[in-house]
Amino acid sequence: MDFSLPADLVAYLGELDRFIEREIKPLEEADDNIRFFDHRREWARTDFENGGLPRHEWEALLRNAKDLADAAGHLRFPVPRQYGGRDGSNLWMAVIREHFAAKGLGLHNDLQNEHSIVGNFPIVTMLDRYGRDDQKAMIDDSIRGKYRITFGLTEPHHGSDATHMETRAVPAVRDNVKGWIINGEKMWTTGMHVATHCALFARTSGNDGDARGITCFLVPARSHGVKVEEYMWTFNMPTDHPRVSFTDVFVPEDAQFGEVGRGLSLAQCFVHQNRIRQAASSLGAAVYCINESVKYARERKPFGKALAENQAIQFPLVELATQAEMLRLLIRKTAWEMDQLTEEQIERTLSDRVSMCNYWANRLCCESADRAMQVHGGMGYSRHKPFEHIYRHHRRYRITEGSEEIQMRKVAGFLFGYMGPGKH
Repeated sequence: MDFSLPADLVAYLGELDRFIEREIKPLEEADDNIRFFDHRREWARTDFENGGLPRHEWEALLRNAKDLADAAGHLRFPVPRQYGGRDGSNLWMAVIREHFAAKGLGLHNDLQNEHSIVGNFPIVTMLDRYGRDDQKAMIDDSIRGKYRITFGLTEPHHGSDATHMETRAVPAVRDNVKGWIINGEKMWTTGMHVATHCALFARTSGNDGDARGITCFLVPARSHGVKVEEYMWTFNMPTDHPRVSFTDVFVPEDAQFGEVGRGLSLAQCFVHQNRIRQAASSLGAAVYCINESVKYARERKPFGKALAENQAIQFPLVELATQAEMLRLLIRKTAWEMDQLTEEQIERTLSDRVSMCNYWANRLCCESADRAMQVHGGMGYSRHKPFEHIYRHHRRYRITEGSEEIQMRKVAGFLFGYMGPGKH
């Protein structure tokens, strides 16, 4: 039994570090771009007079960093080789994501925008697995940013349970063109302000609660009847998360994405990969908070002695550090096992452990950021330290990608035999 990382993975982490120092850090420090990461970050990123949307300069900077990473061969690392990637495995992605987040805030990796110089591309997986040839032809331009495809699944009255969605699509003919007319509302359609398309899920048959009967459509974002109703201001600004209405939106038959009535398979095709990578990112951010707290406690000397000498400081950090060590092993073991299985096998035999990793890592990150604020005192509470930003961002992960209650429900289902290999 060997727990050491593969030598080529360790070498690649070094290559990424050198790339960051050579090309990303200089960009981060040029033209006062550091304003997006220091105490001014929320205001520098947010156009408060324009619905709280991300400022153009902020998004342009992220695109610039991605273009540099793409040119260097890093951005597409997890993407299949036929699209210019390296077929990056779940294990490698988990290690990379932890490594990046453990560095703290920076242009190399800022997950408030799901930005990283090693990208995460759920839409590429969806297009590759379920798209027609003409839809697969969108993959390269979606990576380059020409196509921006947002995700229309959650609804104002239906969050975790997509099977009860109220959005409906019915067959129709308009100007002798066969297609569908769609009516409904969606929430949290992230990126709609710059989207070219929305991967929109609507019920086309069946009854509320049925997993079958939901179909996905690639709806052009500027279609007649598509309207952004409001942008939801969130705990961590800026926001690009709107409520969007679809009123008598007509799309031709070729807008259909995947099989009619089997749309939820698209929505779920990347869920385990997203959850394990999210867990690794939260672990990395937790490690950053723990390490910064230890460093500060050793340097700070109230009453003439190091803060680190106090057990009230030591013991909470000891507990967090212990949890981080155990969690790292579970994440890497689970990611490695995922690489040995098909998606169907993961869902049937391993998804409980993916959920364990996800909900516990997200919670651990929030606890570590909170503890870091406490250890750092007044400065920890200020925006001159990154802990409040880390807390506000990673607190979101305890709700998105399946709330921690949904994750725990999955674990309980496996544990008590209601689902998974122990189901009777």
